[in-house]
Amino acid sequence: MYTFNELQTQIEKRIDALEFSAPPEGLFEPMKYILSIGGKRLRPILVLMAANLFKSNLEKVYLPAIGIEIFHNFTLLHDDVMDNAPIRRNMSTVHEKWNSNVAILSGDAMSIKAYQFIVSCENQYLSSVLNVFNQTALEVCEGQQFDMEFENRTDVRVEEYLNMIRLKTAVLLGGSLKMGAIMGDADEKDADALYQFGLNLGMAFQLQDDMLDTFGNEAVFGKKIGGDILCNKKTFLLIKAQELAQGDAKTELEQWISGEDFNIEEKIAAVRKIYEDLNVRDLADLEIDRYFNLCQDYLASVTVDDKKKEDLSLLVKRLINRSV
Repeated sequence: MYTFNELQTQIEKRIDALEFSAPPEGLFEPMKYILSIGGKRLRPILVLMAANLFKSNLEKVYLPAIGIEIFHNFTLLHDDVMDNAPIRRNMSTVHEKWNSNVAILSGDAMSIKAYQFIVSCENQYLSSVLNVFNQTALEVCEGQQFDMEFENRTDVRVEEYLNMIRLKTAVLLGGSLKMGAIMGDADEKDADALYQFGLNLGMAFQLQDDMLDTFGNEAVFGKKIGGDILCNKKTFLLIKAQELAQGDAKTELEQWISGEDFNIEEKIAAVRKIYEDLNVRDLADLEIDRYFNLCQDYLASVTVDDKKKEDLSLLVKRLINRSV
């Protein structure tokens, strides 16, 4: 069995060795840039870890796994344009470094490159792997659309938000694990259990990401803290606060949401205080714990020796306590 760190090293090495040398450079340079500025490489590692539960030789799994990482970075590249985000992983976003047109077109090319890598899997797995990937990719787009629609709504419910992050974030973790399981010759029951493991991991991961955006350390987190508050992004924290706030707290929250002329730091501090006074931070922590517990239950149901699952279990524990 390979460890998480060993697989991460291999993925980094192989991504660093990628060459997008065909002209025009203006199309491929942003692709190389976004892939070079790091990231957890969580999704391709999950592909490999899932396959490694059932087989030891992973050589033919690496390229499809890298395809998942390319697809993930394509979504980030386009998300940053839609969100007008200036920073990604402590570096300028592609549209800031070049421009939005470059970011959109290079992102389109990345999505095609992702397919090129994914279809390199062995022929006996190709149909099943593509079915999972195509469904996952479509759901990611659905989640992004819901996220954009929420910007103009004041009546978003927690259930709708949870469905949105399931589509936008969680399904890609679940799909990564299921694709890896398929390429590892897992049976359908184990492949589905690993999908559910990844889905619940993704839910917890995104809820925690929202928490870190509001309560994290900017230097550690890698992007500006309070960004969700400043743009009134519909997160679990905001939706729950709107649901629970009454009297003066409700009035103050609505004023901050509707106000157009405000001091940035003052708004972040004031909204964070409302969240803490309403205990929505604690409620978010409970929701995160619920999903992490479901992760562990689904992992336990996978019918391989527990020792083989140790690194996935450790990954869950590490993500529970993450600060980035």
